[in-house]
Amino acid sequence: MPDSSQPCPPSSDTPSPQLRRELRSWTRDLAVALGLALVIIIFLYQPVKVEGTSMAPLLSDQERIFINKFVYRFEPIERGDVVVFWYPLDRSKSFIKRVVGLPGETIEIRSGHLYINGRELQEPYVPASYLDGSSYPARTIPADQYFVMGDHRDSSNDSRMFGTVPRDYIYGKAVFAYWPVGQFGSLTSSATVNAASK
Repeated sequence: MPDSSQPCPPSSDTPSPQLRRELRSWTRDLAVALGLALVIIIFLYQPVKVEGTSMAPLLSDQERIFINKFVYRFEPIERGDVVVFWYPLDRSKSFIKRVVGLPGETIEIRSGHLYINGRELQEPYVPASYLDGSSYPARTIPADQYFVMGDHRDSSNDSRMFGTVPRDYIYGKAVFAYWPVGQFGSLTSSATVNAASK
């Protein structure tokens, strides 16, 4: 029969001082990493849910993407950028569209084809079946404003309806899709956008 007067060995359930130090270190590192991720998301990136089909086929209804809120502090808005902005007629709403016209340019649409300063803009991101055949009279874009359009031209409420978008209304650039998984990946323009005569 075992001697009950012998001291019991230390319980294996009690972590050793070294293990406790390692756990504290891991916890601290995890907290720092989560804090940095939160700062990046809050100040640099913002998750956005796409509503509607105006940016199809690039973006689908209910797709989740990240926008970069900081990029335009360091670089200019360029033709072809997919941007998120406050709706000019109601700043409580946000829209996502593609920039097609820059400040000072003259924009015109002839039977669905877009012209910049009299030269047709090649738009490989717009499928032929998504053109709507409408026309828009030639107009010069004011300073610090942008002409934006959806890629799905026949189902897009864009600058043809509400006018140009002031620079100060544009607050992010679409950069990455993360949901659904099949759409996971970068949203950088897959094709060069050039103004060229036909």
